[in-house]
Amino acid sequence: MAGSMFTRFVEPGRLALITYGPCAGKMCTVVDIVDQKRVVVDGPVSVTGVARHMMPVKRLSLTDFKTTVPRGAREKTLRGALERDGIMSKWAETSWAKKVKAKETRAAMSDFDRFKLMVAKKKRSATAKWTRRTMRKMGR
Repeated sequence: MAGSMFTRFVEPGRLALITYGPCAGKMCTVVDIVDQKRVVVDGPVSVTGVARHMMPVKRLSLTDFKTTVPRGAREKTLRGALERDGIMSKWAETSWAKKVKAKETRAAMSDFDRFKLMVAKKKRSATAKWTRRTMRKMGR
């Protein structure tokens, strides 16, 4: 086979999104590989709120971002590498991260927040409809 297209490998320093379990929705970094199905991940806690623990690879969604850290790196080393490479800020700029953030925001909305959103959508829709109608009358 002439060159593999897959680039998101499970390797130390790979940034991942936890998709299942108590830390679901949080970001973590792969620190060490235990075996074919399990890895050790760390947030670090001060950055993402994820403590160092073992996790099945199935519960992770790997991202394109990777920092250079040795296998089994300490929390301090990992934190320094993430800050040096600006990994968390690069992640925050991606559309994937923005979608995750929007989903969290909607989930945390109160009844009144949902009501305000509905009113704002109605207002925007009415304005758009009015604009289209006036443009049609003007012949544009």
